[in-house]
Amino acid sequence: MASPLQTVEISADALRHTRLEDAQGLGVGVLLCALGTLLLTHLGFITGQTAGLALVISYATGWSFGPVFFVVNLPFYAFAWARLGAEFTLKSLGCVALLSVLVELMPGWMTLGPINPIFGAVLIGAVLAVGLIAIFRHGGSLGGLGVVALYIQDRTGFRAGWVQLLFDLGLFGVAALLFPASVVAYSLLGAVVLNVAIAINHRRDRYIAR
Repeated sequence: MASPLQTVEISADALRHTRLEDAQGLGVGVLLCALGTLLLTHLGFITGQTAGLALVISYATGWSFGPVFFVVNLPFYAFAWARLGAEFTLKSLGCVALLSVLVELMPGWMTLGPINPIFGAVLIGAVLAVGLIAIFRHGGSLGGLGVVALYIQDRTGFRAGWVQLLFDLGLFGVAALLFPASVVAYSLLGAVVLNVAIAINHRRDRYIAR
Protein backbone atom coordinates (compact mmCIF):
# COMPACT_ATOMS: atom_id res chain seq x y z
CA MET A 1 0.00 0.00 0.00
CA ALA A 2 1.32 3.44 -0.90
CA SER A 3 2.09 5.77 1.92
CA PRO A 4 -0.24 8.83 2.17
CA LEU A 5 2.92 10.92 2.32
CA GLN A 6 4.36 9.43 -0.84
CA THR A 7 5.59 12.08 -3.28
CA VAL A 8 3.52 12.32 -6.46
CA GLU A 9 5.41 13.37 -9.58
CA ILE A 10 3.61 15.96 -11.73
CA SER A 11 4.70 17.04 -15.18
CA ALA A 12 5.97 20.59 -15.70
CA ASP A 13 3.12 21.34 -18.12
CA ALA A 14 0.56 20.40 -15.48
CA LEU A 15 2.04 22.98 -13.12
CA ARG A 16 1.70 25.89 -15.53
CA HIS A 17 -1.27 28.23 -15.61
CA THR A 18 -3.27 28.13 -18.82
CA ARG A 19 -3.93 31.34 -20.73
CA LEU A 20 -7.49 31.37 -19.39
CA GLU A 21 -6.23 30.95 -15.81
CA ASP A 22 -3.74 33.78 -16.35
CA ALA A 23 -6.45 36.01 -17.80
CA GLN A 24 -8.81 35.53 -14.86
CA GLY A 25 -6.01 35.81 -12.30
CA LEU A 26 -4.64 39.02 -13.79
CA GLY A 27 -8.16 40.42 -14.24
CA VAL A 28 -9.19 39.77 -10.64
CA GLY A 29 -5.87 41.17 -9.41
CA VAL A 30 -6.25 44.38 -11.40
CA LEU A 31 -9.87 44.75 -10.26
CA LEU A 32 -8.79 44.54 -6.60
CA CYS A 33 -5.95 47.00 -7.19
CA ALA A 34 -8.39 49.41 -8.85
CA LEU A 35 -10.64 49.15 -5.78
CA GLY A 36 -7.68 49.82 -3.49
CA THR A 37 -6.70 52.83 -5.59
CA LEU A 38 -10.26 54.16 -5.45
CA LEU A 39 -10.26 53.88 -1.65
CA LEU A 40 -6.85 55.56 -1.51
CA THR A 41 -7.92 58.58 -3.58
CA HIS A 42 -11.24 58.78 -1.71
CA LEU A 43 -9.36 59.18 1.57
CA GLY A 44 -6.80 61.55 0.09
CA PHE A 45 -3.85 59.33 0.96
CA ILE A 46 -0.65 59.00 -1.03
CA THR A 47 0.82 55.76 -2.27
CA GLY A 48 4.28 54.26 -2.43
CA GLN A 49 6.56 52.94 -5.16
CA THR A 50 6.76 54.72 -8.53
CA ALA A 51 3.19 56.03 -8.39
CA GLY A 52 4.05 57.73 -5.12
CA LEU A 53 7.33 58.99 -6.53
CA ALA A 54 5.50 60.49 -9.52
CA LEU A 55 2.99 62.11 -7.16
CA VAL A 56 5.74 63.67 -5.06
CA ILE A 57 7.52 64.96 -8.19
CA SER A 58 4.25 66.32 -9.54
CA TYR A 59 3.46 68.05 -6.25
CA ALA A 60 6.94 69.55 -5.95
CA THR A 61 7.19 70.77 -9.56
CA GLY A 62 3.60 71.47 -10.55
CA TRP A 63 3.87 69.10 -13.52
CA SER A 64 0.87 66.93 -14.42
CA PHE A 65 0.84 63.53 -12.73
CA GLY A 66 0.04 61.49 -15.87
CA PRO A 67 3.09 62.43 -17.95
CA VAL A 68 5.38 62.23 -14.90
CA PHE A 69 4.09 58.75 -14.05
CA PHE A 70 4.58 57.60 -17.65
CA VAL A 71 8.17 58.88 -17.82
CA VAL A 72 9.09 57.50 -14.38
CA ASN A 73 7.96 54.02 -15.46
CA LEU A 74 9.79 53.90 -18.80
CA PRO A 75 13.13 52.63 -17.41
CA PHE A 76 11.32 49.86 -15.54
CA TYR A 77 9.60 48.57 -18.68
CA ALA A 78 12.96 48.53 -20.46
CA PHE A 79 14.44 46.64 -17.51
CA ALA A 80 11.51 44.19 -17.50
CA TRP A 81 11.92 43.45 -21.22
CA ALA A 82 15.66 42.88 -20.88
CA ARG A 83 15.65 40.88 -17.64
CA LEU A 84 12.24 39.23 -17.29
CA GLY A 85 11.19 38.76 -20.90
CA ALA A 86 8.59 39.92 -23.40
CA GLU A 87 5.68 37.94 -21.91
CA PHE A 88 6.11 39.45 -18.45
CA THR A 89 6.46 42.95 -19.90
CA LEU A 90 3.39 42.65 -22.13
CA LYS A 91 1.31 41.26 -19.28
CA SER A 92 2.44 44.15 -17.11
CA LEU A 93 1.57 46.72 -19.78
CA GLY A 94 -1.87 45.12 -20.16
CA CYS A 95 -2.45 45.22 -16.40
CA VAL A 96 -1.43 48.89 -16.22
CA ALA A 97 -3.71 49.76 -19.14
CA LEU A 98 -6.68 47.93 -17.57
CA LEU A 99 -6.03 49.56 -14.21
CA SER A 100 -5.94 53.00 -15.86
CA VAL A 101 -9.37 52.36 -17.39
CA LEU A 102 -10.92 50.93 -14.22
CA VAL A 103 -9.81 53.76 -11.94
CA GLU A 104 -11.53 56.21 -14.31
CA LEU A 105 -14.78 54.20 -14.48
CA MET A 106 -15.19 52.87 -10.94
CA PRO A 107 -16.14 56.19 -9.28
CA GLY A 108 -19.25 56.14 -11.46
CA TRP A 109 -20.10 52.60 -10.46
CA MET A 110 -20.07 52.98 -6.68
CA THR A 111 -20.45 55.68 -4.04
CA LEU A 112 -18.17 55.81 -1.01
CA GLY A 113 -19.08 57.49 2.26
CA PRO A 114 -17.04 58.37 5.35
CA ILE A 115 -14.34 55.82 6.20
CA ASN A 116 -12.30 55.68 9.39
CA PRO A 117 -8.76 56.57 8.22
CA ILE A 118 -6.98 53.87 10.23
CA PHE A 119 -9.38 51.16 9.05
CA GLY A 120 -9.19 52.60 5.55
CA ALA A 121 -5.38 52.46 5.51
CA VAL A 122 -5.36 48.81 6.64
CA LEU A 123 -8.11 47.89 4.15
CA ILE A 124 -6.27 49.62 1.29
CA GLY A 125 -3.05 47.78 2.11
CA ALA A 126 -4.82 44.43 2.34
CA VAL A 127 -6.84 44.83 -0.88
CA LEU A 128 -3.81 46.03 -2.86
CA ALA A 129 -1.69 43.18 -1.47
CA VAL A 130 -4.15 40.48 -2.53
CA GLY A 131 -4.51 42.09 -5.95
CA LEU A 132 -0.77 42.38 -6.51
CA ILE A 133 -0.08 38.83 -5.32
CA ALA A 134 -2.64 37.55 -7.85
CA ILE A 135 -0.94 39.58 -10.59
CA PHE A 136 2.54 38.43 -9.54
CA ARG A 137 1.54 34.77 -9.45
CA HIS A 138 0.19 34.96 -12.98
CA GLY A 139 3.38 36.40 -14.41
CA GLY A 140 2.63 40.12 -14.47
CA SER A 141 3.06 43.31 -12.48
CA LEU A 142 1.85 46.88 -12.36
CA GLY A 143 5.20 48.13 -13.59
CA GLY A 144 7.51 50.40 -11.68
CA LEU A 145 9.46 49.22 -8.67
CA GLY A 146 7.49 45.97 -8.54
CA VAL A 147 9.44 44.82 -11.60
CA VAL A 148 12.78 45.32 -9.86
CA ALA A 149 11.46 43.85 -6.60
CA LEU A 150 10.34 40.66 -8.36
CA TYR A 151 13.67 40.38 -10.16
CA ILE A 152 15.62 40.76 -6.90
CA GLN A 153 13.46 38.15 -5.18
CA ASP A 154 13.87 35.64 -8.01
CA ARG A 155 17.64 36.16 -8.19
CA THR A 156 18.59 36.56 -4.52
CA GLY A 157 15.66 35.33 -2.44
CA PHE A 158 15.29 38.73 -0.75
CA ARG A 159 11.52 39.20 -0.61
CA ALA A 160 9.85 41.61 -3.05
CA GLY A 161 7.75 43.04 -0.23
CA TRP A 162 10.82 44.04 1.75
CA VAL A 163 12.37 45.69 -1.33
CA GLN A 164 9.24 47.74 -1.87
CA LEU A 165 8.92 48.62 1.80
CA LEU A 166 12.50 49.92 1.98
CA PHE A 167 11.85 52.15 -1.03
CA ASP A 168 8.53 53.35 0.41
CA LEU A 169 10.12 54.28 3.75
CA GLY A 170 12.51 56.61 1.93
CA LEU A 171 9.72 57.98 -0.24
CA PHE A 172 7.45 58.74 2.67
CA GLY A 173 10.35 60.44 4.42
CA VAL A 174 10.48 62.89 1.51
CA ALA A 175 6.67 63.11 1.40
CA ALA A 176 6.68 64.19 5.06
CA LEU A 177 8.24 67.47 3.90
CA LEU A 178 5.41 68.10 1.42
CA PHE A 179 2.22 66.62 2.88
CA PRO A 180 0.42 66.87 6.26
CA ALA A 181 1.82 64.51 8.87
CA SER A 182 -1.52 62.72 9.30
CA VAL A 183 -1.74 61.94 5.57
CA VAL A 184 1.80 60.57 5.53
CA ALA A 185 1.20 58.49 8.67
CA TYR A 186 -2.00 56.87 7.39
CA SER A 187 -0.45 56.32 3.96
CA LEU A 188 2.62 54.70 5.53
CA LEU A 189 0.39 52.37 7.56
CA GLY A 190 -1.26 51.20 4.36
CA ALA A 191 2.12 50.72 2.69
CA VAL A 192 3.39 48.63 5.61
CA VAL A 193 0.31 46.37 5.52
CA LEU A 194 0.67 46.00 1.75
CA ASN A 195 4.37 45.17 1.65
CA VAL A 196 4.45 42.93 4.72
CA ALA A 197 1.57 40.89 3.25
CA ILE A 198 3.47 40.53 -0.05
CA ALA A 199 6.70 39.63 1.74
CA ILE A 200 4.98 36.91 3.77
CA ASN A 201 2.74 35.47 1.07
CA HIS A 202 4.53 35.86 -2.27
CA ARG A 203 7.01 32.99 -2.12
CA ARG A 204 7.69 30.69 -5.06
CA ASP A 205 8.60 27.86 -2.73
CA ARG A 206 5.09 27.88 -1.23
CA TYR A 207 3.01 27.63 -4.37
CA ILE A 208 3.34 25.38 -7.38
CA ALA A 209 1.60 26.76 -10.45
CA ARG A 210 3.41 29.41 -12.47
